[in-house]
Amino acid sequence: MENQPSRGASPGAVLITGASRGIGAATALTLARAGRDIVVNYVRDARAAEAVAGDIRTLGRKAYIIQADVGRPEEVQRLFEQAEAEAGALYGLVNNAGITGPIGPFSRTTDDTIEQVFRTNVLGAMQCAREALANFQRHGTRGVIVNVSSVAARTGSPEVYVHYAASKAALDAFTLGLAREVAAQGIRVCGLAPGSTLTDIHAAGGEPDRPARAALRIPLGRPAEPNEVAEAIAWLLSPAASYITGTTVACAGGL
Repeated sequence: MENQPSRGASPGAVLITGASRGIGAATALTLARAGRDIVVNYVRDARAAEAVAGDIRTLGRKAYIIQADVGRPEEVQRLFEQAEAEAGALYGLVNNAGITGPIGPFSRTTDDTIEQVFRTNVLGAMQCAREALANFQRHGTRGVIVNVSSVAARTGSPEVYVHYAASKAALDAFTLGLAREVAAQGIRVCGLAPGSTLTDIHAAGGEPDRPARAALRIPLGRPAEPNEVAEAIAWLLSPAASYITGTTVACAGGL
């Protein structure tokens, strides 16, 4: 017998951007265990997306795989059109896709890097949220959006990625404003701000050892595992967090 969504939750799938790896993949599996069908979005790694979808199906849930770059507005629209055609009503959106660009002092950060980071981390998340809201409204769903931010929005990340920190601070402001705008419709919008987490985002930025170095400053003394962050995201999506909206919760080991 298939798992069912948590008691009190609306039916529908959860669309997770950047779900082929890291926090996105861990969140997909955590939600599948809780009884959710998942729309697995990915940009390049089709094999990794297929592996995540296979694990979701092993758990008795449906998985829909859709390639799209959320940094491109026309692909965001296609992503949600295809998701609705295949999965129907959505219950939730996890705006997880994010990039840092090269790591280093802001003085060496290029205009192209700043633009790419803001296109994916801010504009892409906003456009995905707008499409998710349209889906919720068409189907009368009291849905949930979780924006994956970063503790960098509070620390500023000097000498590392000031531009990335600024993009996540913008996302936090968006979370607050949108939550207040749609609260009367019964739609919740929350943020989840991880600290250093054992994913490949730092390797992509050129510093694969950064999580180990960052552990020295974390009160709990270690980086997070992706599944620990995923559990927090799943909680925000669940009826257990039904009175939580307009806030960004830190999952950063005490930072």
